[in-house]
Amino acid sequence: MTKPSPDRTTRTDSEDTTFTAVRPRLFAIAYRMLGSRADAEDVLQDAWMRWHQTDQTALQSAEAWLVTVVTRLSIDRLRAAKTEREAYVGWWLPEPLVEPESHAPTPETAVELAGDVSMALLWVLERLSPEERAAFLMRQVFDQDYSEIAALLGKTEAACRQMVHRASDRVQQERPRFDVAPDAHRDLLERFAQASRTGQRDAIRALLADDAQLVGDGGGKVPSFTRIIQDAGQITKIYCELVRAMGDVRYVHARVNGEPGLLRYVDGKLESAQSFVIENGQIVAIYVVRNPDKLAHIGIGA
Repeated sequence: MTKPSPDRTTRTDSEDTTFTAVRPRLFAIAYRMLGSRADAEDVLQDAWMRWHQTDQTALQSAEAWLVTVVTRLSIDRLRAAKTEREAYVGWWLPEPLVEPESHAPTPETAVELAGDVSMALLWVLERLSPEERAAFLMRQVFDQDYSEIAALLGKTEAACRQMVHRASDRVQQERPRFDVAPDAHRDLLERFAQASRTGQRDAIRALLADDAQLVGDGGGKVPSFTRIIQDAGQITKIYCELVRAMGDVRYVHARVNGEPGLLRYVDGKLESAQSFVIENGQIVAIYVVRNPDKLAHIGIGA
């Protein structure tokens, strides 16, 4: 068997080091584009294969090349996913990124979650076209110049500016208007979890804005809502009835997509990951991921 040449071995080590160094940023791009950990990992695998098949000595910037490849692969995959999601049973929510609240983020995770990656933002981004989504993320989250975005998307700078402007208007209309301090966010969730765990109807209702909405994703695998619930009284009823209908219900605090969130366990088994939007001291939106396929990677116990 012929042994690989020393030059080829050295180049492979260098390739591995370069890709590993930029990988957290590549994952951050792919996940924000696709809202799916599994799809993002597939995109990175495809990019890795192309990276090894490329003459890297001809590249001006390895990172710029990899960002371009990952973004274009994500656009292609999102176009295909749009068709699949039209046939999805119920509402489609992103696959949550979950970490124990007690653990400090790793350096890699800090890069992946740098900038807004909340469920609320990803929910709005689902309404954009793949290219609008890419242009918005490249500009507003990853601070790319319009010339770079134009080269990446194969469009004029003027067209990219227009796409970013339209996308930004859409996002600003639908996303939360105010940031909430993490401690205040967690304190409100603790009160909500306590009231929900014990079925305290008045306490739950007091924490919800009148027009609060609840979006559930069961993916056809478990029961969920076929419409968005937008009524505080009905949401309160749902959480109270759950306690009576589902036995031992427990809530565990966790970081869900970089923000304080809750994991709900029923009889010791993870039943959902929940994200919350808070404004003026009240909950205005709850995103509940119940699809077991999207919870399988979560390793936090009750």
